[in-house]
Amino acid sequence: MRSILIANDDGINDEGLIRLAKLAKELGEVWVVAPDDQRSAASHAISLHSHIDIYPHDFPIDGVHAFSCSGTPADCVRVGALSIMPHKPDVVLAGINRGLNVATDIQYSGTAGAAFEGAFQGCLSIAVSEGISSCHDVADKFLPQILAELMEQKLGYGQIFNVNIPACTLGEFGGILRNRAVSHGMFYRDRYKKTADLLNGGMRLEVDGLYNEDCEPDTDFRAVVDNFISIGIVNNLS
Repeated sequence: MRSILIANDDGINDEGLIRLAKLAKELGEVWVVAPDDQRSAASHAISLHSHIDIYPHDFPIDGVHAFSCSGTPADCVRVGALSIMPHKPDVVLAGINRGLNVATDIQYSGTAGAAFEGAFQGCLSIAVSEGISSCHDVADKFLPQILAELMEQKLGYGQIFNVNIPACTLGEFGGILRNRAVSHGMFYRDRYKKTADLLNGGMRLEVDGLYNEDCEPDTDFRAVVDNFISIGIVNNLS
C-alpha cells in the first residue's frame, strides 16, 4: 500500500488538512505531521538552533496516524519522514492551504516549503491550495482524481506539483489547466504602512499590499483568476 505523509502550514486542526487527509485515505496509508499552530509564510525554514516537540494528536478521521509538531511545515515533513514513520513516505502532500499559492507567493509559502522538503527527501510531493471560500464543491469534485493522477507520475530532483483550486462554485468553474507556468506577478503589490511611532525614532510597520489580478497568459495566476484549477511543476534547487 502507498504511504502518504501530509503536512500543512495552517495547523493540525485546520479544516483543509482534515479534508485532504480524508481524500488521501482512499489512496493509501496516511500519516499526518502538522504544526501545532499557524505557520503561514514560513517558506522552507527549518529549526536548527531550537528543539522540536512532537505529540500524538487525536484526529477526526479513523486510521490516520497524526502528530502535532512545534516546528515549521518543513520540520513536519523532515521529522515525519526521518523519525516518525517506519520508512520514508512514497508521497508527501501539503495542504489544503487556506489561500492560493501561485506566482511569486510560492517563495514565501509554508505549504510549498513542506512540499519542497518532501522532494528533497526523495518523495513525490504535491502542494494543494484553495482560494478562501466557504464553498469547496470544486475541490471535493475534482481533487480526488487530480491526486490519483499525479501520484502515478514522476518528477525530477527538487520539483513539486503545485495545485491551486479557485474559490468559485461549480457553475462558475472553467475546468482544469495543466502545465501552467509560474507567473512573475503577485496577488498583492508590496507596500507597508506605518501604524505607530516608537521611542528613539523607531516606527511600527504592517504589510498593506494592494490587491492585483494583472498577470501573464498561460500561467498559474491567470488560471485561478479565470476560475480554472491550475496544475504545474515548480522547480527548486537542481
